[in-house]
Amino acid sequence: MSTTPAAAPAPARRHAGQGPVVAAVSLGGGLGAAARYGAGLLWPTPDGAFPWTTFLVNATGCALIGVLLVTIAERGSPHRLLRPFLGTGVLGGYTTFSTYAVDVHRFLADGRTATGLLYLAATPLAALAAVWAASAVTRRLVGGGRR
Repeated sequence: MSTTPAAAPAPARRHAGQGPVVAAVSLGGGLGAAARYGAGLLWPTPDGAFPWTTFLVNATGCALIGVLLVTIAERGSPHRLLRPFLGTGVLGGYTTFSTYAVDVHRFLADGRTATGLLYLAATPLAALAAVWAASAVTRRLVGGGRR
């Protein structure tokens, strides 16, 4: 018989204390998905039309991620659950790149290749431009213009 205490299983140690983070992401994800659903109700996309609502939701969500991350970086140490709640949860639930992928597939399957390829390229470009622009503006506003 060994006199050394048994070590906790590796997965238990690795995930210890993650309950609050998982709860924050889950709650935020539900709120973000509800906001996205609301956008779809306010601005529905007719069958066969360009999915402007999905495009704009993804672009605005990415812009908000840029604002959030710069604000957190410039303002010091926020609560440890703020970024998982807002960034991963709310904004991760709000943006919908899976719907974007389905929309691209539908365009291509329907023979609307040019529109599908345009949408395929435009969405990530708009998302990256939104993050960059929102980050730059937020950095100037929050950081007093310093780089």
